[in-house]
Amino acid sequence: MKEHFVPDLPPVNAEAAQKMWSEYLGSKGIPLADAPHHVAESFGDNPALADELLHEMLHGTKRATSSLASDYAYYNERVPQPEDHCIVCDGDGQPRAILRVLSVERASFFEVDAQFAAAEGEGDLSLEYWRAEHEKFWRRTQKSIGVDWKPEDTLQPGGELVLERFELCWPMEHAD
Repeated sequence: MKEHFVPDLPPVNAEAAQKMWSEYLGSKGIPLADAPHHVAESFGDNPALADELLHEMLHGTKRATSSLASDYAYYNERVPQPEDHCIVCDGDGQPRAILRVLSVERASFFEVDAQFAAAEGEGDLSLEYWRAEHEKFWRRTQKSIGVDWKPEDTLQPGGELVLERFELCWPMEHAD
């Protein structure tokens, strides 16, 4: 079976992301020294998916996201926490929105419920769609780092899912 080529995400436009972050902080009257923790990244693992997920955030119902706890350890990244912010970039690495993390929970793949699946705002919003698409996504992304991932891996300590709920807070026309 031939593998389907998925193009990598380009790097984030750091200068534009910093400009957006500064504008956001200024609008809230937050001095840079008091700024909350933030990252700048695209959602998904390829430009088309990043654009699709961003569109669902800006024009749809996407107010949650999920990731693998093991990815944070593998990439030596900080696990998101409530009040963290994320500058969300499009498939070209351009910043388009800022979200604020409202809550973070850990759960197994099998503990994700229909309410959370709907909050992810993807496809038909069903738990069945969420499970099918996320299983494909994590199998693909984990394969790229040499891991043969399966949903049962989320039952192990350190393998759980990180479930985030968020609100959009910038630009103002998209703020919740």
